Amino acid sequence: MAPPAPAGSHPTSTEPLSRSIFRKFLLMLCSLLTSLYVFYCLAERCQTLSGPVVGRSGGGKEAGAPGRGVLAGGAGEPVAWPAVARRKRLLQVQPWPRRRPPALRDDGEVAAWEEETPGLAGSPGGSGAGSSVAETPPGTLALLLDEGSKQLPQAIIIGVKKGGTRALLEFLRVHPDVRAVGAEPHFFDRSYDKGLAWYRDLMPRTLEGQITMEKTPSYFVTREAPARISAMSKDTKLLVVVRDPVTRAVSDYTQTLSKRPDIPSFESLAFRNRTAGLVDRAWSAIQIGLYAEHLERWLRHFPARQLLFVSGERLVRDPAGELGRVQDFLGLKRIISDKHFYFNQTKGFPCLKKAEGSGRPHCLGKTKGRPHPEIDGQVLRRLRDFYRPFNRKFYQMTGHDFGWDG
Repeated sequence: MAPPAPAGSHPTSTEPLSRSIFRKFLLMLCSLLTSLYVFYCLAERCQTLSGPVVGRSGGGKEAGAPGRGVLAGGAGEPVAWPAVARRKRLLQVQPWPRRRPPALRDDGEVAAWEEETPGLAGSPGGSGAGSSVAETPPGTLALLLDEGSKQLPQAIIIGVKKGGTRALLEFLRVHPDVRAVGAEPHFFDRSYDKGLAWYRDLMPRTLEGQITMEKTPSYFVTREAPARISAMSKDTKLLVVVRDPVTRAVSDYTQTLSKRPDIPSFESLAFRNRTAGLVDRAWSAIQIGLYAEHLERWLRHFPARQLLFVSGERLVRDPAGELGRVQDFLGLKRIISDKHFYFNQTKGFPCLKKAEGSGRPHCLGKTKGRPHPEIDGQVLRRLRDFYRPFNRKFYQMTGHDFGWDG
């Protein structure tokens, strides 16, 4: 029987000592990496659950939130993000688009976007008073998580129908300091009784230095709208896209004709008495073009310096130049320029090389640029004679000759 080894001596082993130490080190390293990985996964999961997702949802609800949403507030308090989300992140949901039929908006136009991303459901129709957040462009969806809040709009595109308001809004949304509702809220003409808290909840979240905007072209011809917007804020900046009223009337009729092919001819609707040449001012397509009369109501509540009149014709010929004026008016840095546009020969309109939230070129919907029906030249001349005094008064009121009487 061998005597016991002296105290302090190492146990004998066929395995070299260095290999044993290496195996223990490798085991400790694997345990450490595994712990770090588990901690990382748990941390990422917690961030995903704690921060709300900005999606489209009906009735003023946040996507993924029950009831009215944890971000809804009263009329007098800005709605802030939860403290756990106070870290600026840009999440991107890669496109998985499916085609859907274009939805009619409340003004009768077809929505510009014709794709939707699964999981980001919008309200029925994607327009009108039921829409609660900004319309999402197809492709990449940018979700900005920060100390953002929903604010009442500081600028509103108030008109005019068939003047180019959709084009102006889509072009402005390229600017990083502009956040706009895609659908038309129709708050100051149809949903005013729902209150400012409801209206503000429709707005997208903005960061400090960003402008909240919306567009509803019918505001310009709504008698109550000037006083209502002034009551919200006397500092609101107002943009009006105007167009030759004769061309605008024909475009308005063309849109209605595309939905109701059985309507009477343009000539029979435009005149109360064709033989006497009496124009029917009560027809909405004619009445909208009386810009000077509508402007008088707005000037009772807002100084002229708070209104900018954008030329619909120049928006087509020189979109970058007209957007330069708009950016100056809104106090924005001139970022939108010629490099953002290309001219689509087929549609006869400028298009964006890259739309907001997407790396693809984007043109307005198929309803934009539809061919007008043939109208008798004598009818058009009579309408130009009718509008001439109103146009001249409008030129004087705005200090700008739009050249519609040449």
